[in-house]
Amino acid sequence: MTFSFPWVLWFMPLAFIPLIFKEASLQYYSWNEMIPKDRLSSIIAIILKFIATLILIMIIIGLSGPHSRQKEIEKIGIGAQIGLVLDRSASMDDPFAGNDQTKVGEIKSAAAARLIIEFVQSRANDMIGMVTFSNSAMYVLPLTDNKNAIISAVRATAGNALFQTNIGSGLTTGAELFNKVPDSGSRAVILLSDGGGRIDAATQEKIKDWFGRFKISLYWIVLRQPGGISIFNTSYKPRDDDPLPPQIELNEFFKTLPSSFQAYEAEDPKTLQKAIEDINQKEKKPIKYFEKIPGQDYSTHCFVTAALLMIVLLTLKLIEVKSWL
Repeated sequence: MTFSFPWVLWFMPLAFIPLIFKEASLQYYSWNEMIPKDRLSSIIAIILKFIATLILIMIIIGLSGPHSRQKEIEKIGIGAQIGLVLDRSASMDDPFAGNDQTKVGEIKSAAAARLIIEFVQSRANDMIGMVTFSNSAMYVLPLTDNKNAIISAVRATAGNALFQTNIGSGLTTGAELFNKVPDSGSRAVILLSDGGGRIDAATQEKIKDWFGRFKISLYWIVLRQPGGISIFNTSYKPRDDDPLPPQIELNEFFKTLPSSFQAYEAEDPKTLQKAIEDINQKEKKPIKYFEKIPGQDYSTHCFVTAALLMIVLLTLKLIEVKSWL
């Protein structure tokens, strides 16, 4: 057992004050020898003192917030440890240009947040963390199984953003989510962006190292720009000595990762939903996880016991003989 407010227990000596003082009688007699000896009354008086002491003890313990410790139970479930790496560049606030007439005008960040929340709500045993990025990465939430915290974090991603897309920073920070976290058996990063970005050689090596060491699968969902080049366009050839477009170059780099990689393209909310549903099906593997059992609060038990003892004390006082005739 532990206490929320252990300092309250310093008042415990005050509970023994009733045992120090002698009982006082409200009746006065001119000659004490006239009073017959009443051992029953003496015993009851002692009992009353102990009841008063117990009442004070229960109140002090109750105020200290006694409770049992939290427990963790290891269980086997279906799910994964998932890191969400979400693009928050300014272009994410542009609407889709697809042909889904039911969601015309829905901006990409809003559609992504809506579908990710549905994804989170459909997963029972996942641990999910989150990182956002634009010109740099922002650590939002560590790996947790608290669905309310995850959903609140996803909803909080809306807001002003910058025009840069630093995917390298987002991925390295996303990989750090798994550092010092026991491997449950299935790990993945879901990278959602509406474009590519060039990653320098040093950052590429860091990404390869961390994704391989932590055994992290990568799913990249590209929200394709209207008229943009597809990452799956294998026939594209740049002019002269120009480099490959960032999104194609990035896709080629991801294929070299030591862990598994899968890319998707989405042009509207419907294709984005299909990509997330496919990931949902692939990341349903047996995993080990710990269910937290909160400790039991004993404060109420202490206060109820104190109230019952007060009733007993009051009852004994009411049946006390006031005087002899």
